[in-house]
Amino acid sequence: MATRKLYAGAKLRDLRGRLGLTQKDFAAKLGVSLPYLNQMENNNRPVSTTVVLALAQEFGFDVTELGQGDAERLVSDMREALADPVFGEHAPPLADLRLTASNAPALARAFLDLHRSYRQTHERLASLDEALGREGAQLQPSPWEEVRDFFHYCDNYIDAVDRAAEHFAQMLGGGGPDLRAAVIARLRGRGIAVEMAQTPALRSFDAARQVLTLSSLAPYETQTFQLLVQVALLRQDPLLEATLDLARFQSDTARAIAKLGLANYFAGAAMMPYGAVLAAAQETRHDLDLLAARFGASIEQVAHRLSTLQRPGAKGIPFFFARVDQAGTITKRHSATRLQFARFGGACPLWNVHRAFETPNTFLRQLAETPDGVRYVLLARDVTKPAGRFGAPVRRFAMALGCELRHAGALVYADGMDLTRDRAFEPIGISCRICERTDCHQRSVPPLERRLTIRTDRRDILPYALD
Repeated sequence: MATRKLYAGAKLRDLRGRLGLTQKDFAAKLGVSLPYLNQMENNNRPVSTTVVLALAQEFGFDVTELGQGDAERLVSDMREALADPVFGEHAPPLADLRLTASNAPALARAFLDLHRSYRQTHERLASLDEALGREGAQLQPSPWEEVRDFFHYCDNYIDAVDRAAEHFAQMLGGGGPDLRAAVIARLRGRGIAVEMAQTPALRSFDAARQVLTLSSLAPYETQTFQLLVQVALLRQDPLLEATLDLARFQSDTARAIAKLGLANYFAGAAMMPYGAVLAAAQETRHDLDLLAARFGASIEQVAHRLSTLQRPGAKGIPFFFARVDQAGTITKRHSATRLQFARFGGACPLWNVHRAFETPNTFLRQLAETPDGVRYVLLARDVTKPAGRFGAPVRRFAMALGCELRHAGALVYADGMDLTRDRAFEPIGISCRICERTDCHQRSVPPLERRLTIRTDRRDILPYALD
């Protein structure tokens, strides 16, 4: 197999900027000529082995970050945006999109922001009465989308919050089932009472009375999680606010949503401290049931946590994680792999995650291959939210967790699967608009980069042929 050349011009420029070095000084420290550095920073040359070693030795740079970052996400997001019919049939080739993502990531993000504003304008015009009632509304991403993209482009790993949560858990004896009692005792020692009540609200804090009420109807692990969310909001407020200042959200609503998201992040990281969960995941070969029992967490909480283990210098397996509802809409999404989720719409109908609703409390395994030829091991399971009382609505979701095939040996779920037979891998995609497969029986709309042929004398699975 040919060695893949490494082009990382944007990362080199970013590192040089953070160090405050001129190109000449940076080139000298890396042991290369000024023209050579200039060519690498503009992606006219790949990063050489000499430069990789110099980055590690001279600056202590985690060189694994050179091959990662936003490029794949940006390419996926741009392809989906360009699938919009407003761009017509002449979309830029994939090679141009990759060059843009690598060489001009700021331009790529500006394009995505512009397309998002266009979509919102189009949706407002489609419901004119509502738009007229909100004449003062500005063209900007919805707060929810803005926060989603913040976590998406942070690789779903917030280092300062993660380390603070780990330190907090260690002060109380570590994570796991015993953490709950220690947290309650700590809160009571500071004058905050913790009560249980049969209430539909999972968590309610009365600041005047200094009383935190948790729902006795919720599962044990949900109660623990909400307890830690309140701890983050009460005791980690300066850290959360400082992180929000760096994010520079466009509205107070987005900032408020993100603050709750950071508190949720703290809660998950405290229940499953980074070092402990990474070691346990490797020991159990990522057995979600064993990890859930060890840390007093739910299956979904464990799966989500595994997808965040991307600390520089101590990274876990790069997983993708998604949660979908019964309509197929993605309600949570994150990927540390090359597979990126559609920003709008649902997941590919060929994923096993959609079948999880049919087999409650059962792990479904799948070997899959995306159009770019990358192969994955996929895991799916329903994660129904119990109501806790008769007559209350039940929230039904399914989750997907997966990684590239090269990590299969570290997964207990890959045992017994035929990883060598080509036909064992099911063809899956991301979004029909950007999926290049011409023979998919579940295709809903034509792909952007294919020309259609309509035949009146023949009807196959699809009502058109793809050239």
